[in-house]
Amino acid sequence: MSPTASNRLVSLDVFRGLTIAGMVLVNNPGTWSSIYWPLQHAEWHGWTPTDLVFPFFLFIVGVAIPLAFARRVEERAVPRSLYLKVFKRAAIIFGLGLFLNLFPRFDFATVRIPGVLQRIAICYLIASLIFLTTKVRTQFVIAVVLLLLYWLVMTHIAAPGFAAGDLSKEGSLASYIDRVLLGPHIWRQGRVYDPEGLLSTIPAVATTLFGVLTGHWLRSERTRWDKVTGMFVAGAVAVVLGWAWNSFFPINKALWTSSYALFTAGLALQLLALCYWIIDIHGYRRWAWPFEVFGVNALALFVGSGLMVKLMGLIRIPRGDGTQISSQGWIFRNLFLSWATPINASLFYAIAFILLWLLLMWLLYRKRIYIKV
Repeated sequence: MSPTASNRLVSLDVFRGLTIAGMVLVNNPGTWSSIYWPLQHAEWHGWTPTDLVFPFFLFIVGVAIPLAFARRVEERAVPRSLYLKVFKRAAIIFGLGLFLNLFPRFDFATVRIPGVLQRIAICYLIASLIFLTTKVRTQFVIAVVLLLLYWLVMTHIAAPGFAAGDLSKEGSLASYIDRVLLGPHIWRQGRVYDPEGLLSTIPAVATTLFGVLTGHWLRSERTRWDKVTGMFVAGAVAVVLGWAWNSFFPINKALWTSSYALFTAGLALQLLALCYWIIDIHGYRRWAWPFEVFGVNALALFVGSGLMVKLMGLIRIPRGDGTQISSQGWIFRNLFLSWATPINASLFYAIAFILLWLLLMWLLYRKRIYIKV
């Protein structure tokens, strides 16, 4: 759907822009050895602000589904072309994610198959099909059932060689399934698990469905004040329930535990409600223009910045001792590490990186170029 469509919420674009900017920021430090803790993922159980980024994005994907499709669904029976559009969009997003994993070596024997865009594509596809074929109440029930089912499976079915309910990196059922089915195509840094693995996609779909339900709410005939109040209240309830669930099914981003899905959906509702209150109700938009710029071209930002990082790694610069350093490493050492402490230099590099992409995305925004699939 075009960013200029009348049913597009500026607050949603801003929320999307905040989220994708955060994703690019935490993915591109000057050095991975010196990072402030809020910009790192939790080691395993627990959460940091960085662990909120991905579920927020899936939630936003869900919100956009009713805003994009509901009017066509209400007017007549769902046309076949709409289903084809959903499958095509999911395939392109999945393909882009796989391309990023393949580039530049294109080693099909060991390429990591899962990934951020791949999970977005799968969750978008499943949530869209559920939206197109069921009513609102059924969508809510499916989301809840998915969370309960995942909790029961993860806590009552043991991976071979491990006890039922083992939620360690190696011993969880989700990790075991990824090792068996993905083999060499698993995340190399994780070795024994994949944070965007197969079984953990189940609760990730629930995260997306919570976004779908929010999209229904935003399209309703209720007043704007009713909408923002409802989002704040529902978000607070979800946060409390997710935190309570944490005591016996720990919040864990890599496993996408049910408590994590519920907790982060609640926080996403709160932040979207805040953006909606500030922008759509009170009309304070000037502060948010950088995030609106990012939000309308989020996919281009994610893919483009990912390719830039890989290309910078390929470009080698000779050093005085006869060795070579990547262009990214040279820029970090000479333009940032030369005057700042390692941890601050790493942060300043990440900020400069996202500011460079703000300029590039602003050039597209200025010319009303919106790259979409």
